[in-house]
Amino acid sequence: HRAVFIAVIGSDNRLLVHRRADDKDLWPGYWDVAAGGVVGAGEAWNDAAARELGEELGVSATLEALGGATFDHPDALVVGRIYVVHHDGPFHFDDGEVTEARFVNPSELGELRAAHPFCPDSIALVLPRLDPSWTA
Repeated sequence: HRAVFIAVIGSDNRLLVHRRADDKDLWPGYWDVAAGGVVGAGEAWNDAAARELGEELGVSATLEALGGATFDHPDALVVGRIYVVHHDGPFHFDDGEVTEARFVNPSELGELRAAHPFCPDSIALVLPRLDPSWTA
């Protein structure tokens, strides 16, 4: 399926991560480094990214495209487009897809990844397109 991934960076250069709801079909309860979701049939990539940012985080922001890539996993085959936005919130999780969120620096992300499962698609597609410190 086509999907968009939106990394959110705060003014202090920390990355917003969130935990997915426990009732999600794919990777329930996993942490994620990007907001996003499936692109609708006939929907433009940028429109989908703006829509998902509003639905999942309750904000709008200028989207910066970071490119596209595919992700092939036994649970999901994704053709994705990756974006970054700069926003400090406040964020609103009205659609129920996000249960908690926090900003982290690279070392805090490493600690969180060591302790909890993360969505493998956004780790593979998003982190390599951010500052190299996020993948160190």
